[in-house]
This record gives sequence, structure tokens and C-alpha cells, in this order.
Amino acid sequence: MIESDIKAKLSFSDGTPDIDLPIYKGTVGPDVIDIRKLYGQTGKFTYDSGFLSTASCNSKITYIDGDKGELLYRGYPIEDLAHNCDFLEVCYLLINGELPNAAQKKDFEELVMHHTMVHEQMQFFLRGFRRDAHPMSVLTGLVGAMAAFYHDEIDYSQPHAREVAQIRLIAKMPTLVAMAYKYSVGQPFIYPDNSLSYTANFMRMMFATPCEEYKVNPLLVRALDRIFTLHADHEQNASTSTVRLCGSSGTNPFAAISAGIACLWGPAHGGANEACLQMLNEIQANGGVEKIHEFIAQVKDKNSSVRLMGFGHRVYKNFDPRAKLMRETCYEVLNELGLQDDPLFKLAMTLEKIALEDDYFVSRKLYPNVDFYSGIVQRALGIPTEMFTCVFALARTVGWIAQWEEMITDPEYKIGRPRQLYVGETSRKVPNITVRK
Repeated sequence: MIESDIKAKLSFSDGTPDIDLPIYKGTVGPDVIDIRKLYGQTGKFTYDSGFLSTASCNSKITYIDGDKGELLYRGYPIEDLAHNCDFLEVCYLLINGELPNAAQKKDFEELVMHHTMVHEQMQFFLRGFRRDAHPMSVLTGLVGAMAAFYHDEIDYSQPHAREVAQIRLIAKMPTLVAMAYKYSVGQPFIYPDNSLSYTANFMRMMFATPCEEYKVNPLLVRALDRIFTLHADHEQNASTSTVRLCGSSGTNPFAAISAGIACLWGPAHGGANEACLQMLNEIQANGGVEKIHEFIAQVKDKNSSVRLMGFGHRVYKNFDPRAKLMRETCYEVLNELGLQDDPLFKLAMTLEKIALEDDYFVSRKLYPNVDFYSGIVQRALGIPTEMFTCVFALARTVGWIAQWEEMITDPEYKIGRPRQLYVGETSRKVPNITVRK
């Protein structure tokens, strides 16, 4: 970290001496005030609910400028990566810091595809779940169970052991997601075909059956590959912070990733695209395009509980850069599959048009976000709504393990231990049960 020449001075009105706090500069983005010695010098903590103004780490992986609508992986704009690289190239970049050359790409692809199979006993583990269990609950269990196959006798303080774990996670996640889906619909599991690309292999495991040969559609594979790229990492979001916090205890990396999947499941995080499709289905059930203005009126009504899902973003105060790319992909997929006139897709496009033109949404910068378009694309590809977040988890796994690796190798690495502002009862004695109210 680079220390700034500027210092922050903290003054108190209770007689506590003033203190100077160092300020550190990032290569881009806001400077940070170093408060690590604050408690030792003053006996006081800072209060930041949701950590919205707190940098919990320093990182070289991902940078977001929400006001500009900018997202960089290792310094590369997401737009350039989405147009010029496939997902495994992006995986290599996030893990290693640089894009691979042709030979490195070939070796990396072969290494990943060599690890796509999972232990056969995973099938028996799956049988313990109800058939109607949500796939995310199944995936959380499956990934957590991987720790039992690659257990604590492995020394993850060693670089080679961490590298193998990273490759295993990237390689096996598509297999596990496909298994969770096949189990839910009662179809036989499809084993990996390592002659296919990473994304084509996943689509085959999802949609093929033993009854007929699966035909790969390159445009649809590219669409899903782009979804993976756009969701690969997103700085210190809730699930990434969960992985870092869980991993900071030295736990098995598969357990840390399982914790990230559990966090991602929430509708305010990875489940947003699922919530978006549910919203569209509800609008369709209540009259569809002809009644959409009634829905919009409810959204604008302050007294209404109706929420507009898939629009706006907590981080991006401008247009989500991923949404621009996903919109392009969305229209390509709909045209390829001849779904332009599908009622739900027509409804979605009508809602998009209103949001981009209506002053109410434009003034509030409630633009369609990546979840809006990715949900539409995944539905068009035949991925069930309840599987959307599993696909998100598959893509985000590489970001999680890159962040985990960065944390483990950070010289300042410590177990996470947030503080609190206690507002409960002061110390008191336990009354006899006969006099308790």
C-alpha cells in the first residue's frame, strides 16, 4: 500500500487527545483512512452498518466505479474481456493476474478439463435430498461435502495444494450444478465430455439425455459463456466477503466456497435474476403487456408494496456495464431461437422500453441491470428459474477462489473479527425463578 502525504486528524470533545490517522492511496478509486490503531489509542471503535464505508482488505483483482459504470478485472474493462476472451481465459486472468498466451491457455484448458469428473459417491450423497429441494440448497451441500473428499490432511498453506484446489473447484462446479439439476428433474446424470469446451460441456451435462445425441449451438454456448464472464467477480460483495471471512479461519477452501454459495442464495444478491423472472411471471398472470401500465403505476405508488426487480443497482449509479453486454446477448439469443414473440419475452422488452424512456425511472437511474437480461437469456436457453442462482455460483466460483488465494497470501492476513456497538442490558444478576415476571 502507498501511504499518502496527507494525514487525517481525529478530534474529540471529551478531552481525549487528538490522533493522526494515516491515509493510503489506491491506484484508482477512493483513498482509505487507516484506523487499525484506533481502538488501541482511543478505546473506541468505528460504526459502519453493512460496511458501506469500510475497506476490509486491499486487493488487486477487481475494481468498480459505480458512478462511471466501470468494471475492471485485473485492470481490463469488462467490455473488452467479454468481446475478446472466453470464460477460461478470464479464469486464468483472475487467478494469475495476467491473460494467458496461446500455450498457457491450452495448458490451462487441458488442466481444468482433466478434473471435471467428481467422485462417484457424490451420487449417493445426492440421494439424501428431497427431489423438490431448491437446487441452491443441494449445491451448498455438495460443495461443502467436497471437503470430505479433499480433507484437512491437505496442507493448504502450500501454494501447490491451493492451486490444485482452485482447479478442482473451477472444473467440478459445472458437473455439480448439472447433477443438482438432473436430480431435481429425475433424469440420469450425464458424465463430462472433455472434448467439448468448458461451457459447451456444461450445457451438454444439463440438457443431454441418453436417448439422443446432444447438438452444440455455438451462439448459445457463447451466450452462456458471456454470462459466466460477466459474473466471474464483483469486488467485495456479500458472498465474496463471506468467503474471505470464512476462509480467514483457515477452514477447508471447499467449506469457504460453500459458505459463499449460501450467501449468494439470497434474493438481494445472487437470487435477484430469479426474483426478476418471478416478477415477470406475476405480471403475465395478471394480464401481461395490456396491463403493464397498471403494474408501473403500482411501482410508482409510495404506498404500494410492489417492487420493480431487475432495475437499478446498489453499486452502479449509472448504467451497469454488464447490462449493456447482456442486452446485446439477449437479443442475439432471442433472434437465434425465434422467441421474439414469446409472451413473456415481449413483456420483458416492453418493460425495458418503459424503463428506458419514462422520466420516473430515468431520473432515478433505474436502468435494467445484468440480472434482468441474464434471467431472460437463461430462460431462453432452457435453464429453469430455480437454477439461475446455481449458474451464478458456477461463474462466481473463480472470483471467490481468487479472492481466497489473495487473502491467504496477504502478509497482513488475520482471522476476521468485526466489532459491535453493544446496546443491550448492562451486567445484572439472575433472579430466582419464583420472582421472574
